[in-house]
Amino acid sequence: MKKFILFITIILLNINAYSQLDRSIQPMGGPTPKIKLDKPQEFKLKNGIKVLVVENHKLPRVSYSLRIDNNPIVEGDKAGVTSLLGSILGKGTTSMSKEDFIDEIDFLGASLNIGFSGGFATTLTKNNEQVLDLMTDAIINPLLSEDEFDKEKKKLIEGLKADKKSLDAISGRVGSALSYGKNHAYGEFITEETLNNITFQDVLDYHEKYFKPNNSYLVVIGDVNYKDIKSTISEKFGAWKKGKSHTDPIPVMTPNVNLTEINFVDLPTATQSSILVTNNVDLKMSDEDYHAALITNNILGGGGEGYLFKNLREDKGYTYGSYSSLGSNRYGVARFTAAAKVRNMVTDSAVVEILSEINRIKTENVDAELLKNAKAKYVGNFITRLERPQTIANYALNIKLNDLPKDFYETYLEKINAVSDEDVRRVANKYFNYPNGTRIVVVGKGSDVADNLAENVGWPINYFDQYANAIAKPVFNKAIPDGLTASQVINTYIDAIGGRDLLESVTTLVQKADMEVPPGAPFKPQAIIKNKLPNKSSFTIEASMPGQSMGNSMGGGRRGPGMRGGARSSGSSMTGNTMTLMKVSFDGESGYMVSQGQRNTMEQKQIDRAKAVKGIFEELYYSEEELELLSINSIDFNDAYKVKVTEGEKVSYRYYSVDSGLLLSVEEEVDNNIVSTNYNDYRVVNGIKFPFYTEIAAQGLKLNITEILINEELKDSDF
Repeated sequence: MKKFILFITIILLNINAYSQLDRSIQPMGGPTPKIKLDKPQEFKLKNGIKVLVVENHKLPRVSYSLRIDNNPIVEGDKAGVTSLLGSILGKGTTSMSKEDFIDEIDFLGASLNIGFSGGFATTLTKNNEQVLDLMTDAIINPLLSEDEFDKEKKKLIEGLKADKKSLDAISGRVGSALSYGKNHAYGEFITEETLNNITFQDVLDYHEKYFKPNNSYLVVIGDVNYKDIKSTISEKFGAWKKGKSHTDPIPVMTPNVNLTEINFVDLPTATQSSILVTNNVDLKMSDEDYHAALITNNILGGGGEGYLFKNLREDKGYTYGSYSSLGSNRYGVARFTAAAKVRNMVTDSAVVEILSEINRIKTENVDAELLKNAKAKYVGNFITRLERPQTIANYALNIKLNDLPKDFYETYLEKINAVSDEDVRRVANKYFNYPNGTRIVVVGKGSDVADNLAENVGWPINYFDQYANAIAKPVFNKAIPDGLTASQVINTYIDAIGGRDLLESVTTLVQKADMEVPPGAPFKPQAIIKNKLPNKSSFTIEASMPGQSMGNSMGGGRRGPGMRGGARSSGSSMTGNTMTLMKVSFDGESGYMVSQGQRNTMEQKQIDRAKAVKGIFEELYYSEEELELLSINSIDFNDAYKVKVTEGEKVSYRYYSVDSGLLLSVEEEVDNNIVSTNYNDYRVVNGIKFPFYTEIAAQGLKLNITEILINEELKDSDF
């Protein structure tokens, strides 16, 4: 896939360019509207469930929002039990199978979701009775299947394995664990070990203990009559049996560190660093500071107009975005965070700039126009959210759960507009701890960034593994054995996957793979990669989607051992039941890409790049002059030789396992971005070892090989 990595990266990197707005032009604002929320009518059933009803007859639509109001739960050595319970709720009832349940919802054109914390349903008025029957049946008589439990448990474990290389997952896990403590409700995390501790009986016990009406709220909004819906709710939800009262301890605030420190986690495969500046805060919605805190955070890092974004993205070009958040919590246990993902080489500089902007908002007056615009943006977003029924439901619940004044949201905009520059400085100094008691959590490639952090940021560094366990400073680079050369490393690899004679006997190679694409894609495509000596290759992405149309689509890949090709597209064509989402082909002299129904000829630089990749197994063709052995690095916590490969103007870095000789990872610069590809799950096919798993981590693309064909007849027309 290597020669086509350019197409993947170019398209992925430019996707944001088409959505950029001219932020220099501010729209004209009108007067702040008066907010008038309908007051809910309330009643309580004998089983304890509290019901709020808001009549709204503007549209023939009804929504139901159920909230199971448990205190945060410490799951301990069974962390993940509530996630597992939530994943199997809402998938059928004791009288209706999962398939029939889903089909019925689809037939009614409704939406229904149920989880551990409650559920939400929305439907047209004419189908209200049937949807409410389905919702109450799923809540009162859930189909808690052990088979479904096993499936969801397996999914969670697979997700954890993928998270081992995820900057975001590691940063979030370590940041929470260090901030609150691993035994705190907000600091504990799920591991494969804790999941394996969970039995199906544990899930049933948690359901009986926590999923009950006596600590629940139900909000009904829409085209209903209060008297009629009260009768209906009483009948249907009244059958939900009251459970034994149980209340977990209220979480307490964890003290911040006394002195600002850097908490570093080494991720050897990372081409970026994740930066998280954080401290714990005691902030509730009922506090007088609440509205000022919202605006203060908005100015610092609430969006594209914030200090962080303008500095790190627009001025320095360190990142695609840098943002902050200032949480609130009814128990007074929340966090402030300022975050960014940046290139390894600027990690220390980015940390310095984030800290500088935090200090700036604490010490300098906010520009009057900036403050005005921040308020206007917040007001606009607030008004927009009012159009959604679930927002109204959440507001009604917030007033109840947070002990807020009944006119809290009616006076919301008034209090937002009353925030002054003095309020901003005061709130920033109260809730942004830097330089006192702040954690700077950095996850990145230690060999590239750790020493620079120590030298240029100025705060002590404590080292942790990816599960927030304190460790000694890792050894990032190990000494190369005397006399070892890059050519010897390459030859070891060739021998490890089958030997030179066997590899040279391969004249054609076909690989088929299932592709995992970033979350949100409406399909799971398949990739077909074809290679033919001396230098022909094609990469096709297809998806079977009978009866559906395709909008945007994604796919991609990169060359590993015996693999070439790669692409991404946002369009498709269809033949029969198979949609061809994208195809890239190179015949040795010229090539083309088909995307969005358009065929485009390769540019000369793309042709030159494709020609630079020789043969099917490119290691067979490296010369000594092209190779340089640089160091021993850790890849997935395995020692690996780092080999620099220079092919004309193209430079890549390839990491070969010290123990097995196999290729573990490849880094290549494409349009000023480092693209890292990881290889795993080597299996033998006809005497040759191939990686059956390929991952381009930064783009969220994964290939799982399903079939490999060696020396099958391929025609020139295939390319």
